Amino acid sequence: MEIVLGIDNIIFISIVVNRLNPAQQQRGRTIGLLLALLIRIGLLMSISWIVGLKNPLFHVDVPWAEHDFGVTGRDIILFIGGLFLIGKSTTEIHTKLQGEEDADGPGKTYSSMGRIIIQIVLIDIVFSFDSILTAVGLVDNVLIMILAVVLSMAVMLIFSGVVAGFVNRNPTIKMLALSFLIMIGVMLVMESFHKEIEKGYIYFAMAFSLLVELLNMRLRKQADPVQLRDSHFD
Repeated sequence: MEIVLGIDNIIFISIVVNRLNPAQQQRGRTIGLLLALLIRIGLLMSISWIVGLKNPLFHVDVPWAEHDFGVTGRDIILFIGGLFLIGKSTTEIHTKLQGEEDADGPGKTYSSMGRIIIQIVLIDIVFSFDSILTAVGLVDNVLIMILAVVLSMAVMLIFSGVVAGFVNRNPTIKMLALSFLIMIGVMLVMESFHKEIEKGYIYFAMAFSLLVELLNMRLRKQADPVQLRDSHFD
């Protein structure tokens, strides 16, 4: 479960790290995933505080709720994180469509390591809350949750370079990944308004879209298009 929930995290890290100088990208991915690991372990160690974030801080009147809408610390974090994810992904799509990212040469500018790490830390915190709250519903033992997080991060560290290379080599896959991140951002914003969406539907849609795109990529690589034979009926 931690690996599945960490897919969106590794996609985001792979995309933002691409803004670094190529010589720094592997280091940036490693630092980003290690920070994600430390943040999740730290939050797991303060699990009672995280659970307490689900308690309302104040109430507001909203037209769709029968009672006063209780705004919690979790709602605020998910709302800000969702907006950040939507804004960042939209900016990346705009940059990609404008061709600014693909412009090579001595004039090409790269982001600083510090700026990229700050973005990774911000989104790590949001994804960590989502991951930990899901884990709390599955098990009660904090040590088991920490072990699951460590194992999932080890798997992601091993395959992060492969995932990043695949995403960045295929523009359509990158555009699809950015669209996924926008969808996840919208989901986080909706959750902040207590409109829960079954995550299984989200991940199924992502998997189905990816499968269709992989089939399209294979079709484009073929020298001759697939010819469909006409069916004749008597």
